[in-house]
Amino acid sequence: MNEAVLVANLAATLVMVGVIWFVQIVHYPLLAIVPIDSASSTALIHQRRTAFVVGLPMAVEGFSTLALLGAAPAEVWWWMPWMGGVLLAVALGSTVLLSVPRHAKMAQNPTPEVGRALVRTNWPRTIAWSLRGVLGIIMLCQVLAA
Repeated sequence: MNEAVLVANLAATLVMVGVIWFVQIVHYPLLAIVPIDSASSTALIHQRRTAFVVGLPMAVEGFSTLALLGAAPAEVWWWMPWMGGVLLAVALGSTVLLSVPRHAKMAQNPTPEVGRALVRTNWPRTIAWSLRGVLGIIMLCQVLAA
């Protein structure tokens, strides 16, 4: 059972790694150059569609991270699920404290600077989710090698 939770966690995390890199390299830079007259509607559409795409993976990732903290597979080094939890907290905290306020600004009073700020302030999430992906792969390798 613990192995299934680990696989679900890794799968959800890798989905988020792909999404966050797409957002970082493609989508947020585009928000910085959207014409001002359509920036508000673009920001609102972005928020709605992104929530639809990331809702399930984030829920699976969150619950499976908690489950791994409670009962990780025996082969996994004890600190790895905890580090994964810390990195998830960084990703989610950055979302709430950095990204959400800038998305709100983009929807209410869009400027190219707000779009550029989204790119800059998204790096903590991008790095945290990327490191979570690496940790998840290492944990799965530990289980498979046993």
